[in-house]
Amino acid sequence: MSILKNKVAVVSGAGSGIGRAIAITYAQEGAKVVVADINEEHADETVKLILESGGDAFKVKADSSKADENKRLIEAVVEKYGRLDIACNNAGMGGPAKPTGAYEPDEWDKVIALNLNGVFYACKYELEQMEKNGGGTIINIASIHGQVAAPNSPAYTASKHAVVGLTKNIAVEYAQKNIRCNAVGPGYIETPLLSANLNPEAMKAIAAKSPLNRLGTAQEIADLVAFLSSDKSSFTTGSYIIADGGYTAI
Repeated sequence: MSILKNKVAVVSGAGSGIGRAIAITYAQEGAKVVVADINEEHADETVKLILESGGDAFKVKADSSKADENKRLIEAVVEKYGRLDIACNNAGMGGPAKPTGAYEPDEWDKVIALNLNGVFYACKYELEQMEKNGGGTIINIASIHGQVAAPNSPAYTASKHAVVGLTKNIAVEYAQKNIRCNAVGPGYIETPLLSANLNPEAMKAIAAKSPLNRLGTAQEIADLVAFLSSDKSSFTTGSYIIADGGYTAI
């Protein structure tokens, strides 16, 4: 059963990792998918994977940290498909690893520009279009660090906490307009970025932080996002749903 049949969806940061898994899963569930990423080569590969499996997708190169590029992205979605039903705001970054007092203002600004301002810009233009087509659903990808600290990542932690708050505000403001908004908080997920930067011992140590004693997969996050994007979660809005193998339960 295709739970997103005939829906039009956009995913930012869809060129790799969790974003790619979400875009592919959306397509498998019947949605027409707009793949947005600042890296055109990665976006092209995601589109190729979707088309090869019989899905419908196209790519838009966009810098999610810039308001005008978020606006242009939604205009491209509507020009191609005529509407926007689902948006997953996934693009983000970690920033330098250092304590708060050692953070330089430009380092802070860069993380906030993408992780927080970028989500606000995306939501602004998505909401405008969803109001025009009578409803929709937005999923903001936060993190477990939207709830707990990530030592030596103050900008990341602050931005993800803020995304959770923004999500709740949107949910309340737009509930009567048939627009739902939820946040997903992934724990430590096995992605190419993680495996490329950590040795096997470090990966094992991170996995041991959760009671399940393993890393999550991008597909496990994508499946949750697809559910929240579908009518199967029609009474769920303003929620911050954590998928972390039990990490934050301790």
